[in-house]
Amino acid sequence: MNKLMKVLSLAGSVLIAGMLFTGCSQQSGESITFFNYGENIDKETLKQFEEEYGIKVKMSTFDDMDTMYLKLSESNAQYDVILVSDAVMPKMIEGGLLQELNKDNIPNISQMDEEYLDLSIDPENKYSVPYMFGTIGIIYDKNVVTEAVDSWDILWDEQYKGKVFMFDTYRDTIGATLKRLGYSMNSENPDELEEAKQLLIEQRKLVDPIYGVDNGTSMIASGETALNMIWSGEGLNLQDEYPNLVYTIPKEGANFWIDSLCIPANAKNVEGAEKFINFVSDKESAFRIADEIGYTTPNKEARLEQPEHVRNNPNAYMPKELMELSELYIPLSLDVKKMYDRVWTDIKVEH
Repeated sequence: MNKLMKVLSLAGSVLIAGMLFTGCSQQSGESITFFNYGENIDKETLKQFEEEYGIKVKMSTFDDMDTMYLKLSESNAQYDVILVSDAVMPKMIEGGLLQELNKDNIPNISQMDEEYLDLSIDPENKYSVPYMFGTIGIIYDKNVVTEAVDSWDILWDEQYKGKVFMFDTYRDTIGATLKRLGYSMNSENPDELEEAKQLLIEQRKLVDPIYGVDNGTSMIASGETALNMIWSGEGLNLQDEYPNLVYTIPKEGANFWIDSLCIPANAKNVEGAEKFINFVSDKESAFRIADEIGYTTPNKEARLEQPEHVRNNPNAYMPKELMELSELYIPLSLDVKKMYDRVWTDIKVEH
């Protein structure tokens, strides 16, 4: 999961803002350290929190969840609040890296839509509060692609040779192919993975797709590509900016991801962390963050404040039937990961 296009564009302004309003929390000298995925929070929310509680927020960032996990598990690094993805949540809980939340001190969790609570990654939300969520889907140029785009199938259409963009990330690309075949994107079945491998090798021969990550957003905006795998936040932002671009979630379902706020087991300022999580979970903060970052909010009250074309967009807030077809990634065992690695290597070299 990489959602840095817009959040990184905020990095400079947030860091500058942090320097400008450092003084407002100096009276108490209290602070918290927030280990965040890029700068995916708006500066106004940080400013308001610091002014209201007199607690300085020290921001530290990472750009890969595995890197974050390794840093917390293999070092003495201390943070008070961390952003954790669904993909690493279970092993962080099992590894004792997170502490149970005192939800009496985080009453705004009641504002979250039940659809995004009590998920398999953290039953009863003992360790986490949902922060934002999204999907992986397809963005296309409707001036080039004139037929309906409602299935992963279209990424194999020969008429778009050289115009298809695929993620250079094995879980996402193999996962989408498994969904196209009607299988789980968390499949551990060697036969299903072999079938997905052959389909992706065939795709490379048919349409010569471009493999990449963040560069896909600029490529479709400039017309270099016409059909891209993309994360929903980037897709919806591009759709707002360019009238010829449309983001959609294929009918077979897709990866559904959710990022949550947690308190590490070794946090120094638990009380300050609870105040921060509760503050950003309020509808006003959640609305502002979603509006700034471009991703969808699990806060049901904040969603009601969004414009009609946002809150009722089925490619942002999926209908129940599509939600049921979509899946969180589950951690792979070492043996299964090795199998995925072998499949991915074969796909990349067979061209």
